[in-house]
Amino acid sequence: MKEVEINKNMKLSEHFGLAELTKTSYHLLDGNIPSHVAIENLRNICENWLEDLRATYNKLYVMSNEKLVISNCDYSDADKEEIPVVITSGYRSEEVNRLCGGAKGSNHLTGCAVDIRCMGPEQLIRYSSILLDIADGTRRDFDELIHEKRGSTYWLHFAVRPKDNRRKILFDMR
Repeated sequence: MKEVEINKNMKLSEHFGLAELTKTSYHLLDGNIPSHVAIENLRNICENWLEDLRATYNKLYVMSNEKLVISNCDYSDADKEEIPVVITSGYRSEEVNRLCGGAKGSNHLTGCAVDIRCMGPEQLIRYSSILLDIADGTRRDFDELIHEKRGSTYWLHFAVRPKDNRRKILFDMR
């Protein structure tokens, strides 16, 4: 257990909180509690990337008073004004990473990566395009942008390190 208690209700940015970026379905001894450094890495992704992704996606693709359908996924029950960016995995402790089959040395271990749920290939491509535009427009680099698919489930793995970013773009469509 960490020496310092972490407030899981902490806001990392306007629309993202620590609880969302540390949630896990595994019952753990370590509680999946990030270090203060990992929290700052998560805050960087939220403030400098995810907030812009959310705002840009909603500006370009969500039209109020119209039903939004992406790859047969209906958002009609959602607030027509904004569609949230949904994080399925953020920070992972060593235990969580091992249990979920994460890569050894994963950026998730340091709070430098998030997996973003996508409702299909169209949303996956749009999210990717927006993040690449953010990188180009701000001249900030990212470490990894990986398009992933297992069965009919799509997600985007996005990672930003404090330094030594590789701007690696991959497709993992099993």
